[in-house]
Amino acid sequence: MKKNRRQFLKNASLAFLALGTAPSILARSKNKAGDTNATCNALTEDFYGEGPFYTSDAPFFSNGIIAPENEPGTRLLVTGRIQTLDCTQVIPNTELDLWQANDAAEYDNEGFHLRGRVLSNSQGFYSFETIWPGKYLNFNILRPRHIHVKITTPNNPEITTQLYFEGDTSIPDDPAASITSGPFDATHRIISLTNNGDVLEGTWDIVIDGEGILGTSDIHLTNGMIYSVSPNPFTDELNIYYGVFKPSNIKIEVYDLQGRLVASIKENHLTSDKYTATWRPQMELPSGVYFCTLKVNDLQVHYKKIIKK
Repeated sequence: MKKNRRQFLKNASLAFLALGTAPSILARSKNKAGDTNATCNALTEDFYGEGPFYTSDAPFFSNGIIAPENEPGTRLLVTGRIQTLDCTQVIPNTELDLWQANDAAEYDNEGFHLRGRVLSNSQGFYSFETIWPGKYLNFNILRPRHIHVKITTPNNPEITTQLYFEGDTSIPDDPAASITSGPFDATHRIISLTNNGDVLEGTWDIVIDGEGILGTSDIHLTNGMIYSVSPNPFTDELNIYYGVFKPSNIKIEVYDLQGRLVASIKENHLTSDKYTATWRPQMELPSGVYFCTLKVNDLQVHYKKIIKK
């Protein structure tokens, strides 16, 4: 297995060298209108592509938990939403097919360990929990920690790429993760992580071709936003701090991972100002990941991931 991986990385690295500076002069991904938008960057393929260790027909995980509870390594939680190419709509029922190395930097090529598929829910949100993958040698340098993912929206072709993590010292020397322009630009696939106790948490919003529905989009932050939620994780009570930037009809709602409406916290007409809402969920609400959303005139403009302990 290690020999096959070394040979694949050797071939891919040689191909990268053959490209020379070509990626830097290729056009940057654009949205449907043809304009580059700093807040709406289309997902790019990874230079290494699928790699040698993909296995089809991985199991679906409705709870998004890819790694068993006793899996060695640091727990990692990634959440986000799937958006259309102009970032005005979200895409439900998008499949994320994930595979990765374990903490010791080895892949399971006989079964489906640390392999699995998750779907974005009816609001375009997705979540998966796994472990921070190990780093392995690519000749004399370490490949950065990464997670492979095939993303398929309904009725559209799949795109295969890799997710990287901010602050990884192996990124600058990696032939794939270091690309900053062109069709393999990895810039917006390097996400920051927050240490939340025993779990590293990151947000990765994915912009891809597909048929969307009206939904959350930071492109509408001129209307309002959720500044913060606290405490997060929470147990009995959650405070939501938000702003309204023009007189509007406001809704604050909470959805679960399946896209089901869990709570409608506030619904009224508000003037431009800063506000606070408090949510005290029912005692029987299960622990887990939820999404708190702000709607302005029935348009979801912002969201925050929240975790109930």
